[in-house]
Amino acid sequence: MPYWRLSTFYLCYFAALGALVPFWGLYLKQLGFSAVEIGELMAIPMATKFVAPYLWGWIGDHLGRRMSIVRIGTLLTSLVFLTVFWLHGFWELGIAMALFSFFWNAVLPQFESVTLLYLNKRADRYARIRVWGSVGFIVTVLLLGVAVDDNGPAVVLPVLFAIYLSIWVSSLLISDPQTDIAGGTQPPILSILRKPPVIAFFLVCFLLQAGHGSYYTFYSIYMEDVGYSKTLIGQFWAVGVLAEVMIFLVMHRLLQRFGARGVLLASLLLAALRWTLIGNFSTSLPILLFAQLLHAATFGTFHAAAIHLVHHYFTGRHQGRGQALYSSLSFGAGGALGSLLSGYLWNSTGPAFVFGVSTAITFLAAVVAWRWVVNEL
Repeated sequence: MPYWRLSTFYLCYFAALGALVPFWGLYLKQLGFSAVEIGELMAIPMATKFVAPYLWGWIGDHLGRRMSIVRIGTLLTSLVFLTVFWLHGFWELGIAMALFSFFWNAVLPQFESVTLLYLNKRADRYARIRVWGSVGFIVTVLLLGVAVDDNGPAVVLPVLFAIYLSIWVSSLLISDPQTDIAGGTQPPILSILRKPPVIAFFLVCFLLQAGHGSYYTFYSIYMEDVGYSKTLIGQFWAVGVLAEVMIFLVMHRLLQRFGARGVLLASLLLAALRWTLIGNFSTSLPILLFAQLLHAATFGTFHAAAIHLVHHYFTGRHQGRGQALYSSLSFGAGGALGSLLSGYLWNSTGPAFVFGVSTAITFLAAVVAWRWVVNEL
């Protein structure tokens, strides 16, 4: 198994998210966009994630050439992103974001399938490779926080372009695993999607990411408005992902001991607590730091458990589309709804109310998971 090549790809991929997620909203704010417009623009990449992963997943499942899709997606992302350097209007920037995110969102679900195919029966070891993505995020968010403080949010543009190119280069070093071969007959994917545990699982993922909308869209802006520097804001993000790294190192043991369903439930309850703390204690540094440590649950343990469940729910030629549906319905549809909702509510109701809505949505997800999600079909 090409451990280091797979890990390098994750490192580069999530380094891009370390530039985009914490600082893109600040860049949009610098351009003069309102909270509603920022919410709408931030929803665009998530909306394309609703369509793109399944389309590319269908192609990957039928052609079996997932790494070719990854290479094409990363190269086109880099080329289209170049246009953002010269675009500043709402509609023109929105169109550019839609185009580069359409190709960008083709990448990760296919690469997740490649990684799991290399791991084969050792899927519980996934977190040991994925942890390098967290390392990339941490390094980027720490260094870029200082750079944004010194040079302004526009410095994000050249950094992101360089990282996108590095993702493409790293993809050239990885070939499709030999196990990625369709064999035998399988029931139609709709027969899997009709099962109540699968429906419940995707609903839970959708709701959790909808709850994250306020965090991904406005956390940096919120912290800046409270009075924290961009360097410290970058450190807040880094603390969360560092906690994620620590949990990834023991994730295989948690899955073996508590099962994916148990880990999922704990993650959801801790996520509801996190949004409550962020929304109501923004001036308390110790509480904010503790809330960021809960990122280990709201993303780390949840994502690892979800990947584990998808791997068991969808097998063979359905693997790519299963991963794509997870990405589409959670980070895509759920994230887009959360961004839009938080954008429309932010100025009229305030941060405490918006994060309270996130808490309620996440708690609903916990109820659904407790009632219907199971470890195996």
